[in-house]
Amino acid sequence: MMKISFRLSYNTVWGETLHAVLYRAQAGANERKINIPLSTQDGKIWTGSILLLFKQPAVMAYHYEVRRKDKTVRREWQKVERLLSVSPSISAYYLNDAWRDLPAQAHLYSSAVTEVFRLQSVTQTPLPLFKRTLSLRVQAPYDGDLYLCGSTEQLGNWNPAKALPLTRTQLNEWEIVLNADEQIFPAEYKFIAKSNGAVLWEDGFNRTLDNPPLKADEVFVRQDLSPRFTGEVPVRAAGVVVPVFSLRSKDGCGVGDFGDLKKLADWTQKTGQKVIQILPLNDTTLTHTWQDSYPYNAVSVYALHPLYADVRLLPGGNKSLEKERKEINELPQVDYERALQLKLEYLKRAFLTEGKKILSTPQFRRFFAQNTHWLPAYAMFCTLRDHYKTADFSKWGKYAKFSHNDLVAFCKPGAKEYGTVCFWYYVQFLLHCQLSEAARYARQKGIILKGDIPIGVSPNSAEAWAEPQLFYLNTQAGAPPDDFSATGQTWGFPTYNWDAMAQNGYRWWTRRLVHMAQYFDAYRIDHVLGFFRIWQIPLHAVQGLLGQFAPALPMSADEIKGYGLPFDDSFICPHITAETVREVFGDLAEKVSTKYLELKAGEKYQLKPEYSTQRQTEQAFVGKTDETAQRIKEGLFALAANVLFVPDHKDPSKFHPRISALTSEAYRSLSVGEQQAFTRLYNDYFFHRHNEFWKNGAMKKLPAVTQATRMLCCAEDLGMIPACVPEVLNKLQILSLEIERMPKRLGETFADTKKYPYLSVATPSTHDMSVLRGWWKEKREITARFWSEVLGKTGEAPAELDGKTAEEILRLHLNSPSMLALISYQDWTSMDETLRAPDPDEERINVPANPRHYWRYRMPITLEKLLDQTAFNDKIRQLIKDANR
Repeated sequence: MMKISFRLSYNTVWGETLHAVLYRAQAGANERKINIPLSTQDGKIWTGSILLLFKQPAVMAYHYEVRRKDKTVRREWQKVERLLSVSPSISAYYLNDAWRDLPAQAHLYSSAVTEVFRLQSVTQTPLPLFKRTLSLRVQAPYDGDLYLCGSTEQLGNWNPAKALPLTRTQLNEWEIVLNADEQIFPAEYKFIAKSNGAVLWEDGFNRTLDNPPLKADEVFVRQDLSPRFTGEVPVRAAGVVVPVFSLRSKDGCGVGDFGDLKKLADWTQKTGQKVIQILPLNDTTLTHTWQDSYPYNAVSVYALHPLYADVRLLPGGNKSLEKERKEINELPQVDYERALQLKLEYLKRAFLTEGKKILSTPQFRRFFAQNTHWLPAYAMFCTLRDHYKTADFSKWGKYAKFSHNDLVAFCKPGAKEYGTVCFWYYVQFLLHCQLSEAARYARQKGIILKGDIPIGVSPNSAEAWAEPQLFYLNTQAGAPPDDFSATGQTWGFPTYNWDAMAQNGYRWWTRRLVHMAQYFDAYRIDHVLGFFRIWQIPLHAVQGLLGQFAPALPMSADEIKGYGLPFDDSFICPHITAETVREVFGDLAEKVSTKYLELKAGEKYQLKPEYSTQRQTEQAFVGKTDETAQRIKEGLFALAANVLFVPDHKDPSKFHPRISALTSEAYRSLSVGEQQAFTRLYNDYFFHRHNEFWKNGAMKKLPAVTQATRMLCCAEDLGMIPACVPEVLNKLQILSLEIERMPKRLGETFADTKKYPYLSVATPSTHDMSVLRGWWKEKREITARFWSEVLGKTGEAPAELDGKTAEEILRLHLNSPSMLALISYQDWTSMDETLRAPDPDEERINVPANPRHYWRYRMPITLEKLLDQTAFNDKIRQLIKDANR
């Protein structure tokens, strides 16, 4: 029998117990795990042991967790397993450990670093054992070789040339085994690192090597030694940001695809870049019209969009489709409807040719087995969507409410729609294979794909249909007013029921991330603020002004009164007077008062019932596009939002101050004393009340999500940022997003790129902004300040952003301390006046203020021609080299 003993230093609180959990390395979720309860005498040092019989060598893994009664309340960081290679010849292993939290340099444990930027090889062969073995295990995310050097002859006599090499046995983890019978104890030692002939000694005092209390055939293991080295070269990389649909190739179908991603990887490598960041790739097919071009309105968080299939790889030739393919491929922008229709026709013909054969392969069966939690429901969803000609599942008759029994019957072989269901299986398997191949191809070239994880899903999605308990389907997510939109944004996504998601450890999110990790080594969390609080808007609102934070701490009438503002029901009703109407509508005031308003008591108006909400007004004005109609519609929206408070969506007896109410006419109607009281209340609510509340909530959700995979995590943390957000991002080592024209420090017009944090992404613009050239023309006074204050130029700023000035701006970003400097394709080409589009507005991808924007930007030239732009490509490579990226 073999004895395995555990010893761990950990401070618990009353009612908590510590446990070691032992299992076979790389065990599946359903494989047996051995629980070893630990005991303590002082609440600080925990010990325990177990006797096991091993007839053959084995590799075991284990971790520690804290429990309260039978519930696990905390686990160690486990993205790199604790491994123990056991040999039947050993009678006892003594494991002396320290609790593992998120490593101090967690980004260096990401797959982006270990699989691409600093590709690591790990030794699988067990290290030798002695009669009495002392093993030292070290966590050191260092790009070089690690050695031990000490004060005795056996340890090298402080001579680096005689130092003992360590072996990398896990990612960023090293081990050295010593024959305890040959050592002189006690001894002093340090770890040193060697790279390209240079030697680095670890910082701090010398370490001490003591004689372990070992008998024959026993092993003493000391874990989690963590040396630090001054002078390490940080990982810094540059990359390109471009949607897949924007890629253009000479033999494409009018839209970029997964095959084009490989060509983009060729260009990325040629220019010295290491990252390709794209927009979400999820299927968004709701209507089969251009309105589905919005990539953040997914019908499935797992399914890939058929639009991105590389049909050049499909069988059959399909010469009859060639004319259409060539025609749409010459278009300056994406024709979403024609491109999708053409792709689906290619896919349907290919399915008829090879579908049965593909679906019978072991590769497909393995794919299906790994994706049964979503694939059949998605295939059924697509089939019903097309049958009923709507994605609104409330109109699907007996299938309006999802049933697992219906799913099994619908998707079983021989069922009426089984052929169509199999078509969607085929499409998703094909897309999975093509994207996997593109990711593999990029990694081989030293390039990572960085994905984008949308914060929401469509209310008419497979997820909302199959798992409605996870969402509040009677609300919609959006954003409060910001630089993108003065009235806020409504995205139309349902908000999350986080309480329901928490019940199984946020499995909906962790599965989603694990799925995406098949293709990506880094990802952007769209609107990370949604993990702290989402801007929740009632369905009757069109604008974001009538929203409220969720979760939040609403105010009771008595609490509002405590600020010196006696609550009145009129505070939640639109404040409309004759003066309000004149101010909003001007020369149309009389017409509006007569047709759309009705007079209440006290010389105040109210909206007529058929216009009482923004959504009703929107419906009433459908098809009316003349300027007068638009003025009236927008004015009625403003009247409906002219309130001081909005009722809480869960408890209507509690209230939230309306966002931006300090600039509203309702606020101006208050007395001076009431205005002062409301201002105090408003500032407390929006800037102080929720910080700890949101911080605690985010610290429950984000670790579970971001630590579910080893992808490098980056946050889109723009907008109205609570004070707790930077603290949480820093603690979890999530990269922030830094944009020069959107500074995060109060009072700044431009962020200082030299002061960006290392754990950040530096970028001049995002897909929701004008490109650099467009921004340059938007506000001449801002351009003039940038010209003189940032670039240090004299004289008048040029009216157009010339290539040389664009290059200077890109240098600022590349030279920043940020780990990643990611430049949109349009901003890269801003340096070359022969490659960029004539009009910068043509290069903009999205206008957030327009909820029905058509996402259709395409590169002006093909990837094949881009690869031949030697001077331009060499310039990018040199800029990146100069920046040491």
